[in-house]
Amino acid sequence: MKTLKIFAILTLSMLTATLQAQEKEKPLSPKGTQVIAHRGHWDVDGSTQNSRRSLQLALDMDIYGSEIDVWLTRDGHLFVNHDANYDGVTLQDATADECHALILKNGEHMPELKDMLALLKKSTTSTKLIIEIKECRTLQQNLESARQTVKAVRKAGMQKKVEYISFSLAACVEIARLDPTARVAFLSGWITPKELHKLGITGLDYHLAVFQKHPEWVKEAHELGMYTNVWTIDNDEHFREFRDMGIDYITTNNPKGAVNVVSQ
Repeated sequence: MKTLKIFAILTLSMLTATLQAQEKEKPLSPKGTQVIAHRGHWDVDGSTQNSRRSLQLALDMDIYGSEIDVWLTRDGHLFVNHDANYDGVTLQDATADECHALILKNGEHMPELKDMLALLKKSTTSTKLIIEIKECRTLQQNLESARQTVKAVRKAGMQKKVEYISFSLAACVEIARLDPTARVAFLSGWITPKELHKLGITGLDYHLAVFQKHPEWVKEAHELGMYTNVWTIDNDEHFREFRDMGIDYITTNNPKGAVNVVSQ
């Protein structure tokens, strides 16, 4: 009887150790790592960054999200472009007419946010539009850009299919104030998950070097009910590294490659 008891204790201990080891191997992200196309799916023929075509191709992939960048013009329109300047025109200082006249590398006219929201509205996939509100020169411009973006999303009725990101902490906080149900992530990596959570921010969207330095922030964020996103990684080694770290989302210029790795 004593021998059987000892055997049972040893067996239970071994089973517990095995389960604990398996638990440690599981990704921290409960749904598994998902993919966001950086500036759309643009690295293919006929497409280019932040174009209607790049968004449509990302929607066709039915991945988690497609990211775009928006600037507020001086006459209150939101145009989609990464850099502050395009073809000699500074978007913040330009009018809507001046921005409409700009031609992208694939021949499209520069789109407005409302054009991208219209494409999103037509889509039957679950892919979300991740809107980066570009950091402007002044606090007031950042706040106004945030307000106008939220207003445009509401007008399109796309609140449930849009998420927000920004390097401007003020813009992030303003979006959270205007729409407490919105998913908003901060892009600059100098704030801990706990500090962001106190501000009403729901996610941290940090450069890979930040998460490599602070891998514990992934678990801390999840414990606070927040999500994590890493930018911008494009190779299999990094896809595997951050998938295994438990990152919720990978933002990448190589969405097909990322999907192949994270689905393994």
